[in-house]
Amino acid sequence: MSDSPPPWAPPLLAVQFLTRVPVPGTAALSGEQVRVGLGRSLVWFPVVGGLVGLVTAAVVLGAGTWWPAWVAVLLALVVEARLTGAFHEDAVADTCDALGGGTTRERTLEIMKDSRVGSYGALGLVLAVGLRVALLTTLVATAGAGLVVAGVVASAALGRLGAVTVMRLVPPADRPAGLSKDVGGRASGRTLATASLLAVPFAVPLAVLDPVGLLVGLVGSALLLVWWGRVLVRRLGGQTGDCLGAAVYAVQLVVLLGVTAG
Repeated sequence: MSDSPPPWAPPLLAVQFLTRVPVPGTAALSGEQVRVGLGRSLVWFPVVGGLVGLVTAAVVLGAGTWWPAWVAVLLALVVEARLTGAFHEDAVADTCDALGGGTTRERTLEIMKDSRVGSYGALGLVLAVGLRVALLTTLVATAGAGLVVAGVVASAALGRLGAVTVMRLVPPADRPAGLSKDVGGRASGRTLATASLLAVPFAVPLAVLDPVGLLVGLVGSALLLVWWGRVLVRRLGGQTGDCLGAAVYAVQLVVLLGVTAG
């Protein structure tokens, strides 16, 4: 069996990695094909994010016909958490715990690998999710259905693009093993460029409906990712999977802040 995965494998591996959607076709791949395929799947991260955003937006609008905006948003986030396995929320908690409680690089990485959630992680997760609930509720209450869908979808796609950007800008932390180390080393400039192109269709509706909001979100996200990369290099010597997940959530918040500003 060739070590190179078939062309259909990278997008399916992206779905399998970022969601809990069953992808039975990947079971036939060898371990090396999965490893190589995961590296190639990075370009599909914004596409998977955009599709997740479509589901979230659909639930928000559907539930909004029956319940108040804040209830609809909470229901949508419940569905999204089930769809993604709360993948990025878990990363936010782990990252906050590690950076808040770690005083040395070694201790910070050790805390990050601990599955238990401490005070920093609990507070960081509550604030992050709470801010997202507030932003989505504001968007639903003040904007039309088209802008709601455009904002949610664009933030989801650009959030996953943020993870690919960090993989490109920051080397993996020097750890003996880890998915970030295997995949992040393959985030070439071409990978980032392709992922950016695939994110464009998910951002175009927002560019049409609220170009200023999108511009604010993009500029804010760029500044955030540059700062985040410097923090990771200084504190950890590189990025980890949890740090990438936290970047996804942070970029989503920044884009939503841009859309709801004013």
